[in-house]
Amino acid sequence: MATFLYKLGRLAFRRRHFVALIWVALLTLAGVGAASAPAPGTTSFSIPGTEAQRAFDLLEERFPGMSADGATARVVFKAPAGEKMTDAENKATVEKTVEELSSGAEVASVADPYQAGAVSKSGAVAYAQVKYDVSGMELKDATRDALEDAAERARGAGLTVEVGGDALQATPHTGSSEIIGIAVAAVVLVITFGSLLAAGLPLLTAIIGVGIGVSTITALAKVLDLGSTTSTLATMIGLAVGIDYALFIVSRYRAELAEGREREEAAGRAVGTAGSAVVFAGLTVVIALVGLAVVNIPMLTKMGVAAAGTVAIAVLIALTLIPALLGYAGRKVRPTGEKSKLLGGGRAAKKPAGPNMGTRWASFVVRRPLAVLLVGIVGLGAAAIPAASLELGLPDDGSQPTSTTQRRAYDLLTEGFGPGFNGPLMVVVDAKDSKDAEAAFAETGERIKALDNVVTVTPAAPNKAGDTATITVIPDAKPSSVTTEDLVHAIRDTGAGVTSDTGAEVLVTGATAMNIDVSQKLNDALVPYLILVVGLAFLLLIVVFRSILVPLKAALGFLLSVMAALGAVVAVFQWGWLAGLMGVEETGPVMSMMPIFMVGVVFGLAMDYEVFLVTRMREAYVHGETPGQAVVTGFKHGARVVTAAAVIMMAVFAGFIGSSESMVKMIGFGLAVAVFFDAFIVRMAIVPAVLALLGKRAWWLPKWLDRVLPNVDVEGEGLRTADGGRDVDPDAEKELVRA
Repeated sequence: MATFLYKLGRLAFRRRHFVALIWVALLTLAGVGAASAPAPGTTSFSIPGTEAQRAFDLLEERFPGMSADGATARVVFKAPAGEKMTDAENKATVEKTVEELSSGAEVASVADPYQAGAVSKSGAVAYAQVKYDVSGMELKDATRDALEDAAERARGAGLTVEVGGDALQATPHTGSSEIIGIAVAAVVLVITFGSLLAAGLPLLTAIIGVGIGVSTITALAKVLDLGSTTSTLATMIGLAVGIDYALFIVSRYRAELAEGREREEAAGRAVGTAGSAVVFAGLTVVIALVGLAVVNIPMLTKMGVAAAGTVAIAVLIALTLIPALLGYAGRKVRPTGEKSKLLGGGRAAKKPAGPNMGTRWASFVVRRPLAVLLVGIVGLGAAAIPAASLELGLPDDGSQPTSTTQRRAYDLLTEGFGPGFNGPLMVVVDAKDSKDAEAAFAETGERIKALDNVVTVTPAAPNKAGDTATITVIPDAKPSSVTTEDLVHAIRDTGAGVTSDTGAEVLVTGATAMNIDVSQKLNDALVPYLILVVGLAFLLLIVVFRSILVPLKAALGFLLSVMAALGAVVAVFQWGWLAGLMGVEETGPVMSMMPIFMVGVVFGLAMDYEVFLVTRMREAYVHGETPGQAVVTGFKHGARVVTAAAVIMMAVFAGFIGSSESMVKMIGFGLAVAVFFDAFIVRMAIVPAVLALLGKRAWWLPKWLDRVLPNVDVEGEGLRTADGGRDVDPDAEKELVRA
């Protein structure tokens, strides 16, 4: 592989005009496609194989005019102190508002609170349920404006009016902190390279890669049913890996220049060596993201595949566009050890020789490996403690900031009707195979009424055919509570008895039941997902490092860092530690897909640092150094670059903490913390400590396996041999199979 990539790097350097033209054309094509693509419609959210989804599909079939996927809004009214919503003046205001709402072009129906019995027992709170023909994402701005204007006019009459539901949902924004993250990355690159031009190359190529990826996602959003979060996550991951991959190749290019090589030769060797590590690091990220398909949640699968595509683009750009741009830069990109006094202009000054910080740290770890190992493990273990209290759920209006009208409507409904009113359960009774459908409907309602934690059970509402009915159940606890989850399971257990007695099938659905089923599905998929992703990456790393213990150590270190990161997420988003600093206005359960998504993304990124750092160690060991010396050499060449890459990735991820959407905010924080733990504790401390303790045993590989595995030559051994055998120890490779 190194030889092929070496030739590719030299070709891109020589044919830089052609290579640059290709990437500019691809960016232009993707941009035109995004600009001319139709606006994305509703993003379907389906959970195949769950009871809630089966019930939803049954509703679509048996109640065709129900518009089950249409947007809803609850306009909640509260009377002034000392008054009631049944007072004549207040009632007239509400009825006028209902009349205004009913005249909307996309409105399917509006339920009058006084006819529907939607007035609280105290008379202080009432609500009007608005049903639309289209989903929240498809609603026209004029429709949303009409809804908000009607509420505002009711406020003018003296009532407190708030609007909840998905009719007001909007595309999330990330805020200015994303720009700050990119600015931090730029500063780190300037400090690392000492040149504005060299620092600008990774930023430029990362932005081009993300531009192509996100524009492609936008162009295909309508066709592939991609949500707005898909492009946000692709941007997050694409920026991080795009900058890092370019950083590694530019750094290796400068190191090759420092060894006296010509610029074309240096570009070829940088792509042949660091580029090989980029390919395998990118493969681990792609495997982790595409592997999300095993969960069998279409939305999560699409997010993973879209982000994986952006990573693949970042790899291709690093292998081709970076050497092409280095050709354009010429002598303005200086060898390692030379920096411009004016960051890109003026005379170059040679840095004095001496051990760098990475060398000094690695020497310290090699001298005291056991102490460093214990401190690292204990520290990560302490950070992981909150993960034992992990509670999973999906966000609803109760998790919105208190400044939003959706959250205030949620609180008003809780005040007037109880906490369970915000998460009603819909029970669907399929009596098509029952001898007496009406008896089945009645028995189902009576059995549910007898359960604990039930406030209200509405009479069965059958369809026109009379073979299917819906029953609404109001719990006495909020939607995200364990009590409500237990009630859902209790209704399903009761339904089994109804089925045996009457032949009717009882299904529970609704947003609350769907959330519960999603959480369960994600929990069930976590272990198979770990086995698949970690197993495939383990095999890949055996090929890269030609070792058993090094990949095993890499996987165990990843588990430590991801558990510690989950602990940090629980502490902030569930317990509320530093919540104000992170902009978390409301604590609650951790988003259901957070653990499995974090496992996928963090594993791929963790293997990046493992590949980049440890390949330099193996390269030194293969060429005759002792195991301890190889660790120090690996840090001498790789620690500064890996540190810069980790800081950049943390800055990019942390930039998304400013998002208005809780899912993006939580993922940004979790990934930033996970990168910190993995890069600075696992890869910079635990990894060298373990390698120092293992010695030559770290590089042991059974002879039979050594003969079977392909030689991918990540270290560029073929390039060194082609260079006349410089620095080649003919017996060093044999050490890999001796222990």
